[in-house]
Amino acid sequence: MAQTPATPALGPAKALVCRECGASAALGPHYACEECFGPLEISYDFGDVTRAGIEAGPANIWRYRGLLPVPPNVIDTPNTEPGWTRLVRADHLAESLGIRTLWVKDDSGNPTHSFKDRVVGVALAAARELGFKVLACPSTGNLANAVAAAAARAGIRSAVFVPSNLEEQKIITTAVYGGTFVTVDGNYDDVNRLASEIAGEQDDWAFVNVNVRPYYAEGSKTLGYEIAEQLGWRLPDQIVIPVASGSQLTKIDKAFQEFIKLGLVEDKPYRVFGAQALGCSPIAAAFKAGHDVVRPVKPDTIAKSLAIGNPADGPYVLDVARRTGGAVEDVTDAEVVEGIQLLARTEGIFGETAGGVTVATLRKLVQTGLLDPDAETVIINSGDGLKTLNAVAPVARPSADIAPTLEAFRASGLA
Repeated sequence: MAQTPATPALGPAKALVCRECGASAALGPHYACEECFGPLEISYDFGDVTRAGIEAGPANIWRYRGLLPVPPNVIDTPNTEPGWTRLVRADHLAESLGIRTLWVKDDSGNPTHSFKDRVVGVALAAARELGFKVLACPSTGNLANAVAAAAARAGIRSAVFVPSNLEEQKIITTAVYGGTFVTVDGNYDDVNRLASEIAGEQDDWAFVNVNVRPYYAEGSKTLGYEIAEQLGWRLPDQIVIPVASGSQLTKIDKAFQEFIKLGLVEDKPYRVFGAQALGCSPIAAAFKAGHDVVRPVKPDTIAKSLAIGNPADGPYVLDVARRTGGAVEDVTDAEVVEGIQLLARTEGIFGETAGGVTVATLRKLVQTGLLDPDAETVIINSGDGLKTLNAVAPVARPSADIAPTLEAFRASGLA
């Protein structure tokens, strides 16, 4: 059974607070409010955080350790050192879409090639401090990769559970790390339900997105921190973010708000847009209908990493989009493939299907007038296209097949 220290050493984290009723709880392996069953999140007592102090830190997410629920010595423990991925000025993509200034935050450069390394890094650090012995998760693929790799690096056991119809590339890139790996006959929501039941029995298993979810979710803030720092300590005017559970979007907004409150960036308006695939777009549907409640759906899309039919942070995504003057939009699978190709041929970045969703949504937002093409815009590419090859295999083909002769080349018309 996990033995929580009397006073967990989790840096500036001071308590858990319910996002619904505001009730407070002590730091520990808790994720639901005992008063109203609402989701818990971390509250902080930040010390003196300065630009210079952050810039003096390592070139990974631990440069922001003073803003995260992790032990102060986290940089000295074996971990995958995720983060500090490149922010790419995307002039060619911008020109093709009629946008003045566009950046791609390319998180495919993380250790297991997706943003999930960030959230797992924070979850692992907190889980070890809370006394857990096994790192576990339900996953649509990228999280499974990150958990298996992080556990291997830390020298502890991993246990991951995924839908059996997951992309073969993600199955292989999880199994290679040698942990316990289980495929489940069902969709992600079925897998997540099973993981929650197992977490209730296996006391020393830290399911990163279940019983230690409040800590795990904070890892997404580092995307927002890095974007602001890499832009020269300022916020973009607009940002487009792929949405599965919705946690990434809400935590990037939280990061921007924290930087404003700490005086690290100038307070200014910014707009947040969410991107979903039409085959799993319950949040976009709720936004367009003007609803505050997100109705669960059964996923049916090639964007499997976003295929969460009952998104935990759905209502909070709606809140952020509406508060900032943004929107939540969805695109078809055909548009997703076009988005992957467009990003690849204009900027040399091969994104997975979630990246295709984001690029396609960006294009749709410009075409419909919801996004200002003259405002500085950032989009998130959350993973590597090598993980979702099947999505583009039918359309990414050779230009020609010729004999090994100069005559054949001349006849092909390729010159």
